[in-house]
Formats: sequence, structure tokens, C-alpha cells
Amino acid sequence: MVYVCDVCGWEYDEEKGAPEYGIEPGTKFEDLPDDFVCPICGVDKDSFSEQ
Repeated sequence: MVYVCDVCGWEYDEEKGAPEYGIEPGTKFEDLPDDFVCPICGVDKDSFSEQ
């Protein structure tokens, strides 16, 4: 599943993770920490949409 930041368009792909930000491949979006923010623009998880 891919989630896209509604503000800046950064994409989080669960399969790929985001190793450059310390998120292992296979990490589900709902399993990201509650304090996770978009690494580009800083908005929280509520500002992401499932694609």
C-alpha cells in the first residue's frame, strides 16, 4: 500500500519503507510511530491519503 502526503506529495510505500529516514521495508503505515511526520513538510499522519 502507498500513502501520499496531501500537502507536498511525498509517498510512503509500505513495501519499500523509508530506510533513509530509519523506517524498515515492510513497515505498515499504521505501525509508524504516533509522532511520525512527513520528512519533507512536517505534517502528521492524518495528512496522508491511501493511494
